[in-house]
Amino acid sequence: MSIRVIGINHKTAPIGVREKVAFTPDGLIEKLTQIKANNTGAKKNEVVILSTCNRTEIYSSSNLEFDEISRWFNHQNNIDQQELNQHLYNHSGEQAIQHVMRVASGLDSLVLGEPQILGQLKVALKIASEQKTAGTTLKRLMQHTFSTAKKVRTQTSIGSNPVSVAFAAVSLAKQIFSDLDKKSALLIGAGETIELVGKHLKNANIGNIVIANRSVENATKLANDLGGLGVSLQQISDYLPEADIVISSTAAPLPIIGKGTVEWALKQRKHKPIFMVDIAVPRDIEEEVGELDDIYLYTVDDLQSVIEKNLSSRQEAAKQAEEMIDIEVENFMGWIRAQDKMQLIKSYRSKIINIQQESLDKAQKLLANGESPEEALKFLAHTLTNKLAHDATVAMNKAAHSGDHKLLEASDKLLNLSDTSPANENNKDTP
Repeated sequence: MSIRVIGINHKTAPIGVREKVAFTPDGLIEKLTQIKANNTGAKKNEVVILSTCNRTEIYSSSNLEFDEISRWFNHQNNIDQQELNQHLYNHSGEQAIQHVMRVASGLDSLVLGEPQILGQLKVALKIASEQKTAGTTLKRLMQHTFSTAKKVRTQTSIGSNPVSVAFAAVSLAKQIFSDLDKKSALLIGAGETIELVGKHLKNANIGNIVIANRSVENATKLANDLGGLGVSLQQISDYLPEADIVISSTAAPLPIIGKGTVEWALKQRKHKPIFMVDIAVPRDIEEEVGELDDIYLYTVDDLQSVIEKNLSSRQEAAKQAEEMIDIEVENFMGWIRAQDKMQLIKSYRSKIINIQQESLDKAQKLLANGESPEEALKFLAHTLTNKLAHDATVAMNKAAHSGDHKLLEASDKLLNLSDTSPANENNKDTP
């Protein structure tokens, strides 16, 4: 049984590369559907795909080769395979299991200990399960991983202090605008990150919040919780001139805000500056917007310096978390080894059944040829005894001659010989 993780993240590739290989929600389901369609034969490919703004990773429990999986990253954009491979990491076995647990616990995140990744991983498993590409092994791995991440979060202080991409974005806004109670924020998207941004802005006493989303219903629901207004994506240009702060995080495949729209908004604002943070991958805001005067445009990569200032309290907790993960990796490896041994048991039972059928067929032929039932039974008993004992007695005989005491001791224990030996029978208490 082989578990493999192949992926790309904020540590191995810049945002320009990450956005080219990120799966859209529709693209993710399409890829899993293809995998399910190709899952024919005895060995099926188990696959879970995680795609966020900071990482795209493929988890598999199969014999899939690195080259085959790496080609999946080219599902939407044409990127040179050799160039892409320079950014990919490839983990297998124990290393892969450790990586998954570190990701779920927030130890591999841009923000150390951030909690959103665990929810994103749960969603990835749910989608793979619905598409029937997550089988017994990956489901067991993920459930063990979720349990480990929960232990890390509850038994260490890894989640203490509000340090996240959302928190970093709002912290940067507070540095640029010292007083937020007279400022207006336009938030694009209605996912967990935007919800966190909204909560941090509300706690910072932001003057006004507008939520723009593809689903106006979802935008309105979130806006109501924050005391703001929900609008559609098509209405962004109507509210952009009023926005001092724009923070965007959607799953749109193409930019939502272009340079021309922002230029127009600046004219309407008489060139009052706009602070913009694009948390999305692929980007929601055209890169050229950052070239405009009076625009402060930041991406998730730009937030790194802000985030690092808030991490000191989590470093010791991270060490404790790593130790906990090491233990849980070994626990899961024990389960994998047990599954491998189960196959050994199945093979042994299959061999015995074949011997049984073969011996029975011969005994039945004897009866058909006129032999008495007693002779057929004697033949059956003799044949079964010899065939079942042959391999074990040959192996023990060789071990005795070669002095392989470990194998003899294992044979004694495996075959339960000590409890059935003549010496032990004689030493039993009489009734």
